[in-house]
Amino acid sequence: MHYFRYGLSWPFNFFSTLISALGLAAFGKPRQARKSSPDEPQSKCASNDFHERTKNPAEIPCRIITMTSESDLSHILAQLSSLPPNSTQTASLLSKAKLTLLHLDALIPGPSTPASLLLLARRVLETGALISIRNQNPDAFTRYYQQLQPFYDLPPSSYSSSSAKPSEEEAVGQRSKVTGLYLLLLLTKGDYAGFHTLLEGLEVQATGEGLEGDVFIRYPVMLEQWLMEGAYDRVWGAMKGKGVPSEEFAVFSEVLVVTIRSEIASCSEKAYPSLPIPNAKNLLFLDSEGSVVAFAQERGWVVKDGRIYFPLQQGQDVRSEKEILVASGQVIENTIGYARELETIV
Repeated sequence: MHYFRYGLSWPFNFFSTLISALGLAAFGKPRQARKSSPDEPQSKCASNDFHERTKNPAEIPCRIITMTSESDLSHILAQLSSLPPNSTQTASLLSKAKLTLLHLDALIPGPSTPASLLLLARRVLETGALISIRNQNPDAFTRYYQQLQPFYDLPPSSYSSSSAKPSEEEAVGQRSKVTGLYLLLLLTKGDYAGFHTLLEGLEVQATGEGLEGDVFIRYPVMLEQWLMEGAYDRVWGAMKGKGVPSEEFAVFSEVLVVTIRSEIASCSEKAYPSLPIPNAKNLLFLDSEGSVVAFAQERGWVVKDGRIYFPLQQGQDVRSEKEILVASGQVIENTIGYARELETIV
């Protein structure tokens, strides 16, 4: 009875105690789920399993951050399109958009930049370029043009998030318009070497109808040809007619008129000793005779008795007359010498 009372119970007690001891010694305490310390720095981009809302921006996933930033960029673009170009808010909005692109590492396109973000980044820079033209700020436009070149060098497939072929607007954007404006800017600066260098590069990349079918490129090319031919009246007619592709080109056309007027004035100084004021008005494409008088004073011309006299040209005439007298004296001396030699021969 004592055996069954104690003998059957002590082995079970003994072995259970032994197993518990061995388990604790070999394996230690049971592992518990790891809890992050409140002082531990959180990753900026959480895992894809994160579904809870949180007020800490550091715990928001990268995907949510990108989507939020893209919506902010879209909102900024909508604001810019509704504001006039000379508004004081455009500069701050453009700066905010570029800072957002910088934080997203999308100000310069990379291989990992999403297609949707590439489209928004290109739209921001193109909007800034066009606003710079309307505000007559060529330096800012040049900077935007240079920043856009990496986006324009991407293949069209980079702007499509799927295997489907992107639309023409997505693939090209406003590249032709921005490039045509830059060509026109080079004309206003008289940088014909840069103009033809850029044009040759465009001809190499052209497909289909080529540059002739692009109204934004054809316009500055025609103006450059007429300028080289000296057909200033055709240039003036094109800039004042309906052939101007857009309002941004009209802004640059006014700057080009100043350049053309300066070239005509320089040629007039060398070609004429003087001109009647009405003729000068038509030649310089000025609106009134008062504008002619003001322009003449800026150039240092003399306005007298309804005519414009070119002082530089008068000085050149005096020098040329002296040269003619010297040359005539030499001719006379040579002629007399030849006559004497003939007399001795005879």
